[in-house]
Amino acid sequence: MMPRMNPTPAKVAITDWTFPDLGIEEGILKTHGVELVARQCRTESDLIALCADADAVITQFARMDANVISALRQARAIVRYGIGVDNVDLDQARECGIPVCNIPDYCVDEVADQTLAFILATTRQVVTHAHHLRAGHWGLATPLAGMKALRELTVGVVGFGRIGREVVRRLIPFKCAVQVFDPVVPATEIGRAGATAVDFDTLLGSADMLTLHCPSTAQTRRLMNRDTLARLKPGAIFINVGRGDLADPEALTAALQSGHLGAAALDVFDPEPIPADHPIRRMSNVILSPHISSCSVPAVKKLRESVANLALAAVRGEALANVVNGVSASTRGSQAGK
Repeated sequence: MMPRMNPTPAKVAITDWTFPDLGIEEGILKTHGVELVARQCRTESDLIALCADADAVITQFARMDANVISALRQARAIVRYGIGVDNVDLDQARECGIPVCNIPDYCVDEVADQTLAFILATTRQVVTHAHHLRAGHWGLATPLAGMKALRELTVGVVGFGRIGREVVRRLIPFKCAVQVFDPVVPATEIGRAGATAVDFDTLLGSADMLTLHCPSTAQTRRLMNRDTLARLKPGAIFINVGRGDLADPEALTAALQSGHLGAAALDVFDPEPIPADHPIRRMSNVILSPHISSCSVPAVKKLRESVANLALAAVRGEALANVVNGVSASTRGSQAGK
Protein backbone atom coordinates (compact mmCIF):
# COMPACT_ATOMS: atom_id res chain seq x y z
CA MET A 1 0.00 0.00 0.00
CA MET A 2 1.28 3.40 -0.93
CA PRO A 3 1.81 5.76 2.03
CA ARG A 4 -0.82 8.48 2.36
CA MET A 5 0.50 11.81 1.18
CA ASN A 6 0.17 14.78 3.50
CA PRO A 7 -2.24 17.38 2.13
CA THR A 8 -0.73 20.59 0.85
CA PRO A 9 -0.91 23.18 3.65
CA ALA A 10 -3.32 26.04 3.22
CA LYS A 11 -1.71 29.31 2.16
CA VAL A 12 -2.51 32.85 3.31
CA ALA A 13 -1.01 35.74 1.34
CA ILE A 14 -0.38 39.21 2.79
CA THR A 15 -0.11 41.82 0.04
CA ASP A 16 1.33 44.76 2.01
CA TRP A 17 1.77 45.98 5.58
CA THR A 18 3.09 48.92 7.58
CA PHE A 19 4.18 47.00 10.68
CA PRO A 20 7.80 46.26 11.63
CA ASP A 21 7.23 42.53 11.05
CA LEU A 22 4.47 39.96 10.66
CA GLY A 23 5.20 38.00 13.83
CA ILE A 24 1.66 38.23 15.20
CA GLU A 25 0.07 36.94 12.00
CA GLU A 26 2.70 34.27 11.53
CA GLY A 27 2.29 33.03 15.09
CA ILE A 28 -1.46 32.55 14.70
CA LEU A 29 -1.38 30.96 11.25
CA LYS A 30 1.64 28.69 11.65
CA THR A 31 0.27 27.29 14.91
CA HIS A 32 -2.56 25.87 12.81
CA GLY A 33 -0.36 24.58 10.00
CA VAL A 34 -1.09 27.41 7.59
CA GLU A 35 1.68 28.74 5.35
CA LEU A 36 2.13 32.50 5.30
CA VAL A 37 3.53 34.20 2.19
CA ALA A 38 4.01 37.95 2.13
CA ARG A 39 5.35 40.62 -0.18
CA GLN A 40 5.14 44.39 -0.33
CA CYS A 41 3.23 44.37 -3.61
CA ARG A 42 3.51 47.52 -5.72
CA THR A 43 1.91 46.45 -8.98
CA GLU A 44 -1.00 44.42 -10.27
CA SER A 45 1.37 41.76 -11.54
CA ASP A 46 2.99 41.51 -8.09
CA LEU A 47 -0.41 40.95 -6.53
CA ILE A 48 -1.45 38.29 -9.00
CA ALA A 49 1.84 36.42 -8.66
CA LEU A 50 1.54 36.39 -4.87
CA CYS A 51 -2.17 35.71 -4.46
CA ALA A 52 -3.32 33.57 -7.39
CA ASP A 53 -3.01 30.29 -5.50
CA ALA A 54 -3.66 31.62 -1.97
CA ASP A 55 -6.50 30.20 0.10
CA ALA A 56 -7.05 33.60 1.75
CA VAL A 57 -5.68 37.07 1.12
CA ILE A 58 -4.95 39.76 3.71
CA THR A 59 -4.49 43.27 2.32
CA GLN A 60 -3.85 46.72 3.73
CA PHE A 61 -3.59 49.40 1.01
CA ALA A 62 -2.81 47.35 -2.11
CA ARG A 63 -5.37 47.81 -4.89
CA MET A 64 -7.36 44.59 -5.17
CA ASP A 65 -9.00 45.44 -8.48
CA ALA A 66 -11.12 43.30 -10.80
CA ASN A 67 -8.11 41.83 -12.59
CA VAL A 68 -6.42 40.76 -9.38
CA ILE A 69 -9.59 39.29 -7.89
CA SER A 70 -10.42 37.42 -11.10
CA ALA A 71 -6.99 35.79 -10.93
CA LEU A 72 -7.64 34.32 -7.47
CA ARG A 73 -8.12 30.63 -8.20
CA GLN A 74 -9.01 29.36 -4.73
CA ALA A 75 -9.27 32.26 -2.28
CA ARG A 76 -11.98 31.76 0.29
CA ALA A 77 -11.78 35.32 1.65
CA ILE A 78 -10.15 38.71 1.24
CA VAL A 79 -9.54 40.33 4.62
CA ARG A 80 -8.72 44.02 4.99
CA TYR A 81 -6.43 45.45 7.66
CA GLY A 82 -8.89 48.16 8.67
CA ILE A 83 -12.47 49.39 8.61
CA GLY A 84 -12.71 50.78 5.08
CA VAL A 85 -12.63 48.42 2.10
CA ASP A 86 -12.36 50.99 -0.69
CA ASN A 87 -9.19 49.37 -2.07
CA VAL A 88 -11.11 46.15 -2.83
CA ASP A 89 -13.46 45.73 -5.79
CA LEU A 90 -16.44 44.42 -3.82
CA ASP A 91 -18.58 43.78 -6.90
CA GLN A 92 -15.93 41.63 -8.55
CA ALA A 93 -15.34 39.70 -5.33
CA ARG A 94 -19.10 39.09 -5.10
CA GLU A 95 -19.16 37.94 -8.72
CA CYS A 96 -16.36 35.50 -7.93
CA GLY A 97 -18.06 34.29 -4.75
CA ILE A 98 -15.30 35.55 -2.47
CA PRO A 99 -16.31 37.10 0.88
CA VAL A 100 -14.60 40.39 1.77
CA CYS A 101 -14.16 41.04 5.49
CA ASN A 102 -13.11 44.11 7.46
CA ILE A 103 -12.37 44.85 11.12
CA PRO A 104 -15.12 47.34 12.03
CA ASP A 105 -14.61 47.45 15.80
CA TYR A 106 -10.92 48.32 15.92
CA CYS A 107 -9.52 51.85 16.58
CA VAL A 108 -12.95 53.36 17.32
CA ASP A 109 -11.74 55.23 20.41
CA GLU A 110 -8.46 56.24 18.78
CA VAL A 111 -10.17 57.87 15.78
CA ALA A 112 -12.80 59.53 17.96
CA ASP A 113 -10.03 60.90 20.20
CA GLN A 114 -8.14 62.21 17.15
CA THR A 115 -11.31 63.93 15.97
CA LEU A 116 -11.78 65.65 19.32
CA ALA A 117 -8.09 66.64 19.35
CA PHE A 118 -8.51 68.23 15.91
CA ILE A 119 -11.67 70.03 16.98
CA LEU A 120 -10.04 71.49 20.09
CA ALA A 121 -6.81 72.32 18.27
CA THR A 122 -8.64 74.29 15.57
CA THR A 123 -11.04 76.12 17.88
CA ARG A 124 -8.37 76.98 20.44
CA GLN A 125 -5.59 77.60 17.84
CA VAL A 126 -3.25 75.22 19.66
CA VAL A 127 -0.80 74.60 16.83
CA THR A 128 -0.74 78.22 15.68
CA HIS A 129 0.19 79.44 19.15
CA ALA A 130 2.81 76.72 19.63
CA HIS A 131 4.53 77.86 16.42
CA HIS A 132 4.13 81.53 17.44
CA LEU A 133 5.78 80.94 20.79
CA ARG A 134 8.63 78.88 19.34
CA ALA A 135 9.33 81.73 16.95
CA GLY A 136 10.02 83.96 19.96
CA HIS A 137 6.69 85.78 20.18
CA TRP A 138 4.19 86.23 23.02
CA GLY A 139 0.47 86.94 23.08
CA LEU A 140 -2.27 86.09 20.61
CA ALA A 141 -1.08 84.69 17.30
CA THR A 142 -4.48 85.07 15.66
CA PRO A 143 -7.29 87.61 15.74
CA LEU A 144 -9.44 87.26 18.84
CA ALA A 145 -12.31 85.99 16.67
CA GLY A 146 -10.25 82.90 15.90
CA MET A 147 -10.48 81.77 19.52
CA LYS A 148 -13.74 79.88 19.96
CA ALA A 149 -15.54 77.97 22.70
CA LEU A 150 -17.34 74.80 21.66
CA ARG A 151 -20.45 75.71 23.64
CA GLU A 152 -21.03 78.55 21.15
CA LEU A 153 -20.78 76.32 18.08
CA THR A 154 -22.84 73.87 16.08
CA VAL A 155 -20.86 70.78 15.13
CA GLY A 156 -22.11 68.80 12.16
CA VAL A 157 -21.33 65.07 12.09
CA VAL A 158 -21.68 63.07 8.87
CA GLY A 159 -22.14 59.40 9.71
CA PHE A 160 -23.46 57.83 12.90
CA GLY A 161 -21.64 54.51 12.87
CA ARG A 162 -19.33 53.29 15.60
CA ILE A 163 -16.90 56.20 15.30
CA GLY A 164 -19.51 58.88 14.67
CA ARG A 165 -21.34 57.82 17.82
CA GLU A 166 -18.17 58.03 19.90
CA VAL A 167 -17.43 61.48 18.51
CA VAL A 168 -20.92 62.66 19.52
CA ARG A 169 -20.48 61.09 22.96
CA ARG A 170 -17.28 63.10 23.42
CA LEU A 171 -18.79 66.35 22.14
CA ILE A 172 -21.92 66.47 24.31
CA PRO A 173 -20.09 67.40 27.56
CA PHE A 174 -18.61 70.45 25.79
CA LYS A 175 -22.16 71.88 25.53
CA CYS A 176 -22.08 72.47 21.80
CA ALA A 177 -25.07 71.84 19.56
CA VAL A 178 -24.50 68.59 17.68
CA GLN A 179 -26.31 67.82 14.44
CA VAL A 180 -26.00 64.47 12.67
CA PHE A 181 -26.70 63.41 9.11
CA ASP A 182 -27.01 59.68 8.54
CA PRO A 183 -29.80 58.57 6.18
CA VAL A 184 -29.91 55.01 7.53
CA VAL A 185 -30.11 55.75 11.27
CA PRO A 186 -33.49 56.65 12.84
CA ALA A 187 -33.76 60.20 14.15
CA THR A 188 -34.91 58.85 17.52
CA GLU A 189 -31.67 56.91 17.91
CA ILE A 190 -29.61 60.01 17.17
CA GLY A 191 -31.77 61.99 19.57
CA ARG A 192 -31.13 59.54 22.40
CA ALA A 193 -27.42 60.30 22.01
CA GLY A 194 -28.08 63.99 22.68
CA ALA A 195 -27.76 65.13 19.05
CA THR A 196 -30.27 66.31 16.46
CA ALA A 197 -30.87 64.41 13.23
CA VAL A 198 -30.98 66.69 10.18
CA ASP A 199 -30.82 66.34 6.41
CA PHE A 200 -27.59 67.07 4.57
CA ASP A 201 -28.65 70.49 3.29
CA THR A 202 -29.57 71.62 6.80
CA LEU A 203 -26.27 70.32 8.15
CA LEU A 204 -24.24 72.25 5.59
CA GLY A 205 -26.10 75.49 6.27
CA SER A 206 -25.93 75.38 10.06
CA ALA A 207 -22.61 73.77 10.97
CA ASP A 208 -19.79 75.94 12.28
CA MET A 209 -17.66 72.81 12.05
CA LEU A 210 -18.14 69.71 9.90
CA THR A 211 -16.56 66.34 10.64
CA LEU A 212 -16.79 63.29 8.36
CA HIS A 213 -17.28 59.74 9.68
CA CYS A 214 -18.74 57.90 6.71
CA PRO A 215 -17.16 55.18 4.55
CA SER A 216 -15.79 55.80 1.08
CA THR A 217 -18.40 54.45 -1.33
CA ALA A 218 -19.68 55.37 -4.77
CA GLN A 219 -22.27 57.56 -3.03
CA THR A 220 -19.89 59.37 -0.68
CA ARG A 221 -16.76 59.93 -2.77
CA ARG A 222 -16.33 63.67 -3.38
CA LEU A 223 -19.20 64.30 -0.97
CA MET A 224 -17.47 67.57 -0.19
CA ASN A 225 -16.95 69.33 -3.51
CA ARG A 226 -17.10 72.90 -4.79
CA ASP A 227 -20.86 73.03 -4.38
CA THR A 228 -21.15 71.47 -0.94
CA LEU A 229 -18.14 73.32 0.45
CA ALA A 230 -19.61 76.59 -0.82
CA ARG A 231 -22.81 75.87 1.10
CA LEU A 232 -20.96 75.77 4.41
CA LYS A 233 -20.97 78.91 6.53
CA PRO A 234 -18.15 81.36 5.76
CA GLY A 235 -15.34 80.59 8.18
CA ALA A 236 -16.51 77.04 8.90
CA ILE A 237 -13.97 74.44 10.04
CA PHE A 238 -13.61 71.14 8.18
CA ILE A 239 -12.40 67.91 9.83
CA ASN A 240 -11.66 64.68 7.96
CA VAL A 241 -10.34 61.55 9.64
CA GLY A 242 -12.33 59.20 7.39
CA ARG A 243 -11.04 58.83 3.84
CA GLY A 244 -9.25 61.36 1.68
CA ASP A 245 -11.53 60.87 -1.31
CA LEU A 246 -14.59 62.03 0.64
CA ALA A 247 -13.43 65.55 -0.25
CA ASP A 248 -12.39 66.92 -3.65
CA PRO A 249 -8.80 68.01 -2.94
CA GLU A 250 -8.82 70.88 -5.44
CA ALA A 251 -12.12 72.24 -4.13
CA LEU A 252 -10.94 71.90 -0.53
CA THR A 253 -7.67 73.68 -1.27
CA ALA A 254 -9.49 76.48 -3.07
CA ALA A 255 -11.98 76.94 -0.22
CA LEU A 256 -9.12 77.27 2.25
CA GLN A 257 -7.15 79.64 0.02
CA SER A 258 -10.15 81.89 -0.50
CA GLY A 259 -10.92 82.03 3.20
CA HIS A 260 -14.39 80.54 2.79
CA LEU A 261 -13.20 77.74 5.06
CA GLY A 262 -11.67 79.15 8.19
CA ALA A 263 -9.56 76.09 8.93
CA ALA A 264 -9.20 72.39 8.35
CA ALA A 265 -7.71 69.44 10.18
CA LEU A 266 -6.96 66.40 8.04
CA ASP A 267 -5.65 62.95 8.86
CA VAL A 268 -6.43 61.79 5.32
CA PHE A 269 -6.09 63.27 1.86
CA ASP A 270 -6.31 62.37 -1.80
CA PRO A 271 -3.72 61.35 -2.87
CA GLU A 272 -1.65 59.90 -0.06
CA PRO A 273 1.07 60.73 0.72
CA ILE A 274 0.25 64.36 0.09
CA PRO A 275 2.62 65.52 -2.67
CA ALA A 276 5.59 67.42 -1.24
CA ASP A 277 4.77 70.52 -3.31
CA HIS A 278 1.05 70.57 -2.58
CA PRO A 279 -0.08 74.00 -1.32
CA ILE A 280 -2.12 72.51 1.50
CA ARG A 281 1.12 71.48 3.21
CA ARG A 282 2.05 75.15 3.61
CA MET A 283 -1.25 76.58 4.85
CA SER A 284 -1.11 78.00 8.36
CA ASN A 285 -4.84 77.35 8.87
CA VAL A 286 -4.52 73.61 8.22
CA ILE A 287 -3.46 70.90 10.68
CA LEU A 288 -2.20 67.73 9.03
CA SER A 289 -1.37 64.26 10.26
CA PRO A 290 -0.22 61.33 8.08
CA HIS A 291 -3.21 58.93 8.30
CA ILE A 292 -2.37 57.88 11.85
CA SER A 293 -5.62 58.49 13.73
CA SER A 294 -6.15 54.74 14.15
CA CYS A 295 -2.85 54.18 15.89
CA SER A 296 -2.26 52.82 19.36
CA VAL A 297 -0.53 49.67 20.58
CA PRO A 298 -3.77 47.93 21.64
CA ALA A 299 -5.58 48.90 18.43
CA VAL A 300 -2.86 47.63 16.12
CA LYS A 301 -2.55 44.39 18.11
CA LYS A 302 -6.30 43.81 17.86
CA LEU A 303 -6.27 44.58 14.13
CA ARG A 304 -3.50 42.12 13.33
CA GLU A 305 -4.90 39.34 15.50
CA SER A 306 -8.36 39.84 14.03
CA VAL A 307 -7.28 39.64 10.38
CA ALA A 308 -5.16 36.56 11.04
CA ASN A 309 -8.02 34.79 12.80
CA LEU A 310 -10.46 35.70 10.01
CA ALA A 311 -8.06 34.34 7.40
CA LEU A 312 -7.65 31.18 9.46
CA ALA A 313 -11.42 30.75 9.72
CA ALA A 314 -11.70 31.17 5.96
CA VAL A 315 -9.17 28.49 5.04
CA ARG A 316 -10.79 26.13 7.56
CA GLY A 317 -14.21 26.64 6.02
CA GLU A 318 -15.69 28.23 9.13
CA ALA A 319 -18.33 30.96 9.30
CA LEU A 320 -16.89 34.43 8.73
CA ALA A 321 -17.65 37.59 10.66
CA ASN A 322 -17.74 41.10 9.20
CA VAL A 323 -18.49 40.18 5.58
CA VAL A 324 -19.17 43.44 3.73
CA ASN A 325 -20.02 42.30 0.19
CA GLY A 326 -22.95 39.99 0.81
CA VAL A 327 -21.12 36.70 0.19
CA SER A 328 -21.93 34.55 3.19
CA ALA A 329 -19.34 31.87 2.43
CA SER A 330 -17.00 30.93 -0.37
CA THR A 331 -17.92 27.83 -2.35
CA ARG A 332 -14.25 26.91 -2.73
CA GLY A 333 -12.94 23.92 -0.79
CA SER A 334 -11.07 24.43 2.44
CA GLN A 335 -7.63 22.94 3.00
CA ALA A 336 -6.84 23.52 6.64
CA GLY A 337 -8.32 21.71 9.58
CA LYS A 338 -8.87 18.46 7.67
